[in-house]
Amino acid sequence: MLRVAKRRVLSASALIACLAMFAHHAAAEIDLPRTIAWSAYNLGTTGYNQSVAIGKALKENYGVNLRVIPGKNDISRLLPLRRGRVQFTANGIATFIAQEGVFQFAHPNWGPLKVRLLIASNSDANQSLGVAADVGVATFADLKGKRVAWVRGAPSLNVNTEAMLACGGLTWDDVERVDYPGYDAMWTGVVNDQVDAAFANTVSGPTRRLEASPRGIFWPTLPHDDTECWQRLNGVAPYFTRHIATRGAAITATNPHEGATYPYPLLTALDTQDDDLVYSMTRAIVERYDDYKDADPGANGWAVDRQIFDWVVPYHGGAVRYWREAGVWTDALEAHNNRLVERQETLASAWERFLATDPDEETFADEWLVIRREALTAAGFESAW
Repeated sequence: MLRVAKRRVLSASALIACLAMFAHHAAAEIDLPRTIAWSAYNLGTTGYNQSVAIGKALKENYGVNLRVIPGKNDISRLLPLRRGRVQFTANGIATFIAQEGVFQFAHPNWGPLKVRLLIASNSDANQSLGVAADVGVATFADLKGKRVAWVRGAPSLNVNTEAMLACGGLTWDDVERVDYPGYDAMWTGVVNDQVDAAFANTVSGPTRRLEASPRGIFWPTLPHDDTECWQRLNGVAPYFTRHIATRGAAITATNPHEGATYPYPLLTALDTQDDDLVYSMTRAIVERYDDYKDADPGANGWAVDRQIFDWVVPYHGGAVRYWREAGVWTDALEAHNNRLVERQETLASAWERFLATDPDEETFADEWLVIRREALTAAGFESAW
């Protein structure tokens, strides 16, 4: 179930027809509260910028005030969601990691979360490990002995970095790990020559700062025909897919980057979020697309024809209602989504059984990972961890 499907693209004519039919036969109106809150990545990141742009469109069209609360790491973005302080989070791959209950979420205070998607951005950018151009790195293997950034409380960034290193046959033991408290601090460290490589979306604002600095920026490739590289990479991070980026720092249509990606940002809610709110939010983002699509280099990824519905995290029932009415949700997608929900239920049940054993604090994470894998295997699911 962790197989990542190729992007399913509707023809322009079919898409227009579907949306026109939906607009005529809409089952409900957009009904949003006066104030809505999202958590997102730090100020200046593409996720934050896109959230603000969507907020502007919501304000102008529906009178909605969208409060975008920046979080410096995965925990600080998901904690407000879990506590009900925000309705949604414009998150990264931590949505999947939280669903799986691994890394920082393999903790007594966390465990697997029942997260759901509304919509996601699949842009012209890649997710990759950017390297200061002045260190002379040509491939990921060349990072051996170099300084590589690690962000505390951000397993998604760190696992993604580990996956890139794996492509080059390296592990964290082969590089000099430099710890940072957050995403922006990490990239400031690269600009200031405190560290040589850091993970980012290629259109993220901080990468532009490095591009404009005396150090410059370089993105090593992930050769799409290098089977061994991709086996090692997906062995660490199964959610990556091959992608050619045409946007980003030092990346253009004439100077593309051969690499990898996954959807980002992922607009995420808990499974308990109100169906009508999720429906209205999803629909509003789709219908106001033209108002924000040019606000950020990655904002065009929110388009309907760029959505990947058969990915690794299930969609919320309210979002499914919208996508079904829009004519893009199929029986096959429904079956896939139901299986992903079943995966979350399997993990939740395993977590409850595990806690009931009163596990030892010192060996908690290791014991949980064993129980987790056994439960997934018994239910017919795969697991990279």
